[in-house]
This record gives sequence, C-alpha cells and structure tokens, in this order.
Amino acid sequence: MGSLLVAVIYLIFVSLGLPDSLLGSGWPTMHVAFGVPSSYAGYVYMTTCAMTIISALSCPRLLRRFHTKWIVIVSIALTVLGLMGFSIASRYWMLFLFAIPYGLGAGAIDTAINHYVATHYRSSVMNFLHCFYGVGAVISPAIMAQALRVAHWNQGYRWTALLQLGILAVVVLSLPLWKINEAAAEDEETVASAGIRETFKVSGVLPTLIGFFAYCSGEATCFLWTSSYFAGTRPWLSPDTVAAFGSLIFGGLMLGRIISGFVSNRLGDKLLIRTGIVVELVGIALVALPLEGYVVATIGFLLVGTGMGPIYPAIQDMAPDHFGARHAAAVISLQMASAYTGSTLMPMAFGHLQQALGIWIMPIYLLIFAILNIALLEYSYRVTKPVA
Repeated sequence: MGSLLVAVIYLIFVSLGLPDSLLGSGWPTMHVAFGVPSSYAGYVYMTTCAMTIISALSCPRLLRRFHTKWIVIVSIALTVLGLMGFSIASRYWMLFLFAIPYGLGAGAIDTAINHYVATHYRSSVMNFLHCFYGVGAVISPAIMAQALRVAHWNQGYRWTALLQLGILAVVVLSLPLWKINEAAAEDEETVASAGIRETFKVSGVLPTLIGFFAYCSGEATCFLWTSSYFAGTRPWLSPDTVAAFGSLIFGGLMLGRIISGFVSNRLGDKLLIRTGIVVELVGIALVALPLEGYVVATIGFLLVGTGMGPIYPAIQDMAPDHFGARHAAAVISLQMASAYTGSTLMPMAFGHLQQALGIWIMPIYLLIFAILNIALLEYSYRVTKPVA
C-alpha cells in the first residue's frame, strides 16, 4: 500500500505539471487570435500566480483543519474548471476569469504535497516527485502542438482538462491508501504549529525565500517565453514546431530530477543545488551563442532545464531538517509564496523588456537570476542553524 500511495502522489504531480506549459507553448498563436501584443501573456500568468500565492499562504491553516488528500481533491477539481474555462475563452479578458480557479488549485496542491513528502519520505522521493511534475509539463506542449496541427489552440486546453479529470478519478479511488501516514501526520500537526509571522523571523528563512524567488523567476520565464524565443530569433520555424520547443525546459527538468532522485541520498541537497547551477550556467551560455541554427540553442535550453531540475525539490526538502518540524509547514508555505511571487512578476517584466529590446535578451535575464539564486542560498547556508 505504501508504494501505491507514492505512485498516486507522483500522479498528482503529473497533474500539477500538465497545465503549466500550455500558455507558453500556445501563446505565439493565442495572442494573434485574441489580437493582443505578445507581452500580454505576462498578465494572464501574473493572475494565475497571484491566486497561487493566496492559496499557498492559506495552506498551513488548511492543513491544520483538513487532511492533505481532501485539499488535493478539491484543488485538482479547481484546475479542471480553470482549464475547461480556457478552452471556451473567446475573448482575452476571459482568460483572467478562469485563471482564478486554476491558480487557487495549483498553489494548494504544490504546498500540501511538498510538505507531506518532506515530512514522511526521503530526499529521493522528493526529487522523483518533481520529476513527475516535469512529465506532466512535457506532455502538455505536445498536446498543444497536436491541437495546433489538427484543430485549434482551444482543443489543447480541453484535452488537457479531460486528462486532469481522469487523474482526479484515480485520486478519489485512492482515498483508503492515505491512512498509512495518518497517525504520523497527527503527531506532526501537534509539533508544526508555528505561524507564518513567527517563522518569517527564523534565521536563514529570508535569504532562502529570496533565493527561491530568484530561482522561480528564471524558471517561470523559461516556461512562458522559450517558445517565443525561438519564434523571435528563428522566424522561419513553423508554429507547431515553435510550440513543441516549449517542452525543452520541462524535459530538462524531468531529466535533472531523474538523475537527482538516484543520487540525492548520497550527495545531499546542497551539492545537488551547486551542481545544478553549474549545468544551468553552461546551458545559458549555449543559448546566448549567436548562431543561426536552432540545434545549439535547443541543447542549451535542455541543459538549463536539467540544471534547474534538482534546485526546487532540494530547497523544499531541506525545510524540515534546517528549520525544524515546528516551522516546516510555514517555511514551505512561505517558499511557495516567494516562488510564485517570482513566477508572477518576473515573466511579465521580461515580456515588457523583450518588447522594448528584443527577445534576444533572454539569456542575460536568466543569467542574472541564476547568479542571484546561488549567492543567496550560499548565504542562507552560513546563517541557518540546522536542527538536529
């Protein structure tokens, strides 16, 4: 039963990743259909992330009142509603309306499951968990590319919503499996009682949050603008090919997390993060090379994703050990809020920047956040007092 529950948790993270790359892969076609500038993708993404921040900050309170499984079920249902809404959107403003349930659902899933896995399982499970997020995020650009080939971008959202509905059915059927960790979860609830305000003052929390902000700023920029980067720098490519390039970062994330899952228990979270940053920097350098073809840039974005792969799960996995069980839920909630703040603001900021200067500026933008990320995390290691 324990292995089955882990499999279900992995499937939940597939569902979390499914919608995340749809907007980026479909936007080069969508913004033309809506008659809006390409930079307007940032406003839709900002709305989704704002709802995610609200949901993430509310999650510690929800976890004290409801079991993780119920939070997950309601949250997946909200994402289905959001995706179906996107699929029927005929005006740009309608995207904002349906971004609300999608964002609320995504934030609660992310925070609740990350806390659950960090509390009950080893580091390797956390890395494989986020690998399955990559599985979902790789699938959806392929779905969108197929929709653009045979139908319309709306169908990409509709097909993804139906896939989410199937995952929701599996989670509902898995309810008896969650009893395995219920006793331990009740014990944790009595310990992990610190609030957001108290936890924010703990040594090392603030630089970790800013470092996480920097990481997710770069990651989300890649999510939203990779396809547009190829469309802007290689205009001869077909729309469905451009859409397919949206899966490069997600494929890299998945690869990085598969590798990390096998070595994380031996290497530890800090070394995984440092190695990942080095690989990411190599990828950024390849993307920045002024070459006419797209092969080197394709490899570059794949390496960027691979390097990013272990960073997110490693930061999350360190929370209980570094800050203690009392603060773990609140730390992860703050991390998620910080992450989605970066995801909300920085892709939108890049949208305006690339509109003014050109999409070629993207590698420089990513480099700034990669350096900021590692610098702040290294500082947090120095000032944090690990909990025995």
